[in-house]
Amino acid sequence: MSAHAARTPCEPKLHAGECPNCGNSSISTIFYEAKNVPVHSVLLMPTRECAVQFRRGDIELGLCEGCGFVTNTAFDPHVHSYSERYEETQGFSPTFQQFHRRLAESLIDTYGIRGKRVVEIGCGKGEFLSLLCDLGENIGIGFDPAFVPERNPAVNASRVTFIQDFYSEAYSDVAADVICCKMTLEHIYDTRQFLETVRRSIGGRSETLVFFQVPDFERVLRDVAFWDIYYEHCSYFDASSLRNLFELCGFEVIDSATEYDGQYLQIFARPARVRRLPVRQPGIESMRAAVQRFGEHTRKKISIWDNLFAVTSNSGQRCLLWGSGSKAVSFLSALENPGAVEHVVDINPYRHGHYMPGTGHQIVAPEFLTGSDDRTLVVAMNAIYLGEIQKTLDRINSKARLLSV
Repeated sequence: MSAHAARTPCEPKLHAGECPNCGNSSISTIFYEAKNVPVHSVLLMPTRECAVQFRRGDIELGLCEGCGFVTNTAFDPHVHSYSERYEETQGFSPTFQQFHRRLAESLIDTYGIRGKRVVEIGCGKGEFLSLLCDLGENIGIGFDPAFVPERNPAVNASRVTFIQDFYSEAYSDVAADVICCKMTLEHIYDTRQFLETVRRSIGGRSETLVFFQVPDFERVLRDVAFWDIYYEHCSYFDASSLRNLFELCGFEVIDSATEYDGQYLQIFARPARVRRLPVRQPGIESMRAAVQRFGEHTRKKISIWDNLFAVTSNSGQRCLLWGSGSKAVSFLSALENPGAVEHVVDINPYRHGHYMPGTGHQIVAPEFLTGSDDRTLVVAMNAIYLGEIQKTLDRINSKARLLSV
């Protein structure tokens, strides 16, 4: 395996631990391990030395036999540094921009979010909250320690306020008609404790709408998408375990759905009058089978990519990845020989010239591939961007061959 990290299925082993999602002492089986992986995936690394020497941790995914929730039982919440160096945004992608706008318009139209007070927990660089407030004439408050004020100069300051801090009990007096939390809950280990904090902040305001979005772990398991498992994501949900969490914390689930080509799981809820007691989830048997299959097939899928890169580079051709976010960090860390990949391309100018945590690959702009011929292989880290990437390659007169994970 790579000297950088070792990602392997493992012989199922017992682990006695309380599920942070439902509270049962039923995290009993560890089905997947990844050792010595970077604890941050999108923190900017200014030098290759800094990137290669960056702090590492272990992943040991365990399944809750009660609710179907999956968690990293080896997770240490104290190793993270969410700050202005945290470059998580996907907002430079036209594909993602269109999705964000459609999502904002759908929320506004479906739930009548006009002239409301909106709180977003984990607002990142503020793009989505700004959209909600501009399109619906709402007032917004965003919480995120990684928010950078100068990155969002077009924001109407009379409509949106950003607080560079984690959302916590300290802000429970911030009233809201809508509470939004996108792609944040998966970073939180004590999921039930966190959602109960949100519920207490709502109090008796029964009409408050709560909208959460997380990665859909059912898709990760089905596609054996090992690149979608990384240290920052300590909590993994399918539709059943997410609904269970909301109901246990005193919410009534209005709707749930997948979005963005099935990659994101979304849930819509309001405060419930009666809190539901925990029950065993009916889909736990299929979830148990899915995690076992994932563990058994991961090594085979990694080997396929290792072989492809070895054959390509040994024949004198170049290999590059497109997309320098968490997926690429996880993907490179899993390879036997990550050095077979030359560079990582990204459209985000704030990432150019920096280096990938763990492996130290340099991040370059798309123009790096200008005029490249078909002896160059580009692997997109997300298939949803293939059309967008191909347009960019055509624009810079690149004949590179394009694949996706």
